Amino acid sequence: MSNIDLIIEERAADIGNFMVGRLLPFRQKRAVGPFVFLDHMGPVTLKDHENFDIPPHPHIGLSTLTYLFEGAMVHRDSLGYEVEIQPGAVNWMTAGKGVVHSERTPEHLRHSDKSLHGLQIWVALPKELEDSAPLFAHVEAKDIPHWHQDGVDIKLIAGEVLGKKSPVPVHSSLYLLEIKSTHAATLAIGKHLFGESALYILEGHIKSDGNIYESRRILVAKESSLCEFEIGTNSTVYIFGGLPFPEERFIYWNFVSSDKHTIEKARNDWRDQKFAKVPGETGFVPIPERKN
Repeated sequence: MSNIDLIIEERAADIGNFMVGRLLPFRQKRAVGPFVFLDHMGPVTLKDHENFDIPPHPHIGLSTLTYLFEGAMVHRDSLGYEVEIQPGAVNWMTAGKGVVHSERTPEHLRHSDKSLHGLQIWVALPKELEDSAPLFAHVEAKDIPHWHQDGVDIKLIAGEVLGKKSPVPVHSSLYLLEIKSTHAATLAIGKHLFGESALYILEGHIKSDGNIYESRRILVAKESSLCEFEIGTNSTVYIFGGLPFPEERFIYWNFVSSDKHTIEKARNDWRDQKFAKVPGETGFVPIPERKN
């Protein structure tokens, strides 16, 4: 019997001047453990007159995780942080009761051809931390745990699993693993996983229960402890999940909360520009119109 409960294909989504492949949320699966949002950015090549520019926009009730494979991006936020994100580093911003940030092509790349490829992820906060003060952390690539095991290269981007712990300061029980292969290998890691679990195939393919699954899709497991698969040659997959929260999470635009009234207040506060400002930024992303 297959351990795959649901297959989620990437769907095109427009985030302003940039198209992404949206994976979560999905109508049949709003979250996997505490993970409530996953966008695959690129790969895209931008010409010398094209740049990635997302003006200041707000978040509440979540932590954002930006992880690049190629290119670079400058993060600026209302806490005063300004960091250039490089491939392999983890940019982790906890919004709590509210934070504003922008994401842009670095100045040194704005007038040359460049590429951009990566993941943008939202992790919901436990209910007791939804109204906490915002925080920011940036972990360099060299500080992310990485090792070779069972014929593959593994990185623990965030969380704690497989006897390892990432330095990314997460707020609940979760895991985000990167697994890369140069040759086909069989992995039986389910006994180490917990809660809800899913596998995202970035490139290459995997085999499970006699079936081959190609890239650009998420496979949601029925039972994380039964996670076993064969990763194909030159393939990259991400296994993510953790303990789900007892309360439902609501998402409107960039806001996540267990309380709809909190989201409505954030919506009104952003419309009235009551959020803190990002130093050095003047523009902002307007609140989207409600759909009838």
